[in-house]
Amino acid sequence: MNDAPKPNVILMAEDDADDRLLVRDALAECQWAADLHVVENGEELLDYLLHRGKYEDLASSPRPGLILLDLNMPRKDGREVLREIKLSPELRRIPVVVLTTSQADTDIEGIYELGANSFITKPVRFDGLVNVMRLLGQYWFKVVELPGAKLHAYD
Repeated sequence: MNDAPKPNVILMAEDDADDRLLVRDALAECQWAADLHVVENGEELLDYLLHRGKYEDLASSPRPGLILLDLNMPRKDGREVLREIKLSPELRRIPVVVLTTSQADTDIEGIYELGANSFITKPVRFDGLVNVMRLLGQYWFKVVELPGAKLHAYD
């Protein structure tokens, strides 16, 4: 069983359907060749990462190379999930980028204390979101070296 991170796989945890659609459209607009998987809450995110329930099949729920995490979600919020991811030896090396509407200093400081790799406030305009997705793709999959496969989403 090979469950190494796949650099071009992005797992987004977002409870808002409109935001999910906007991120998907922004990825397409910036031509980021990424395989986007989406979950709607923190419990579902952990089920995906730990291959529980409907995510048992590794082929349909590959290990992501990047997690995009919303903070305010039902059932288990982003803070709780981030804490669990970063405490888990098998999950903690997956980069987590918090993508949220919050601009609160306490959220920013708290998220970095929990081990997030980046904190980004969601842009209000679509062109701003496209730019953020483009920069994320370039940075996480072209500039930095990540553990696991050497494939890049931008080549």
